[in-house]
Amino acid sequence: MAITKPVPQRTDDRAEPARPQEEGRHLNSPLLLTILMLALVLLQSPIRSALSAPVMQSWMTVFVAVLVQALPFLVLGVLLSAAIAVFVPPSFFARALPSRPALAVPVAGAAGAVLPGCECASVPVAGALVRRGVTPAAALAFLLSAPAINPIVLTATAVAFPGNPEMVLARLVASLLVACAMGWLWLRLGRTDWLKPPSHPSHDGQSKGEAFWGSVRHDVMHAGGFLVVGAMAAATLKAVAPESWLRAAADNPALSVLALAILAVVLSICSEADAFVAASLSQFSLTARLTFLVVGPMIDLKLFAMQTGTFGRAFALRFAPATFALAVVVSVLVGAVIL
Repeated sequence: MAITKPVPQRTDDRAEPARPQEEGRHLNSPLLLTILMLALVLLQSPIRSALSAPVMQSWMTVFVAVLVQALPFLVLGVLLSAAIAVFVPPSFFARALPSRPALAVPVAGAAGAVLPGCECASVPVAGALVRRGVTPAAALAFLLSAPAINPIVLTATAVAFPGNPEMVLARLVASLLVACAMGWLWLRLGRTDWLKPPSHPSHDGQSKGEAFWGSVRHDVMHAGGFLVVGAMAAATLKAVAPESWLRAAADNPALSVLALAILAVVLSICSEADAFVAASLSQFSLTARLTFLVVGPMIDLKLFAMQTGTFGRAFALRFAPATFALAVVVSVLVGAVIL
């Protein structure tokens, strides 16, 4: 008895000090919120003045525009991703794609034509394909082609360039070539340790409906956060970049291509709307505007952030520059032939 009595006593003594700390943590949250609200009230005049500045108005306009354009298609991609993860059996992809990865890449690239969404939708869908066992090269080809060659985007391109119908063909050919080339490049040079397998919550023991909505909530919170970060970066760069740079670059053919490629990355415009922006840049050549249309759906600021969150930073730091360089080169070559 003398041995056993001190044991619970010492355990109780160790447990007691933790209670005030836990209570303090619970009390700190309302206190911090109150301090934050008071600070906002006291600083409302400087905050209002800062938000009314032209730079901030431009920033807010671009930020909200990127989110408004991207969110519907992000939700579409999340719904498709959840449907693939929950309702589509893994054996389907084994039957739909060729067993040889080199042949699976162009098939997956061509399959991008059936997704009526933009680049925000393709990222979560590509992540779901990798989780389902599709070879990463094929999933990456789908990720790059789907935003640029689907019927909605091609129709918007035809409407934006009524006098240049060849722009539709040039965009289709250039985008598909880049998507397939990047898939084959990954087969040749890619390493498994560069690609972080997309995480996903376990749905064991849940019904199909519970698993579906659980997957939707997970992907919306995960991809949506990176979308906001990318939109903030795009708005910041757009607000501070002088417009005179574009006018100076348009007079140099080589510089105009590079300028619109960089502009596509910075603006982060949804692929359903980028054709109308490209058509408005009439001071640039058709080849330079084709580069804008090919680069934008494949790599921009919000896409880089979303790819980092889905596949890992090591992947994005290698995949994004390679995609950018290849998209520029292929656009120039296709533009020289078709345009």
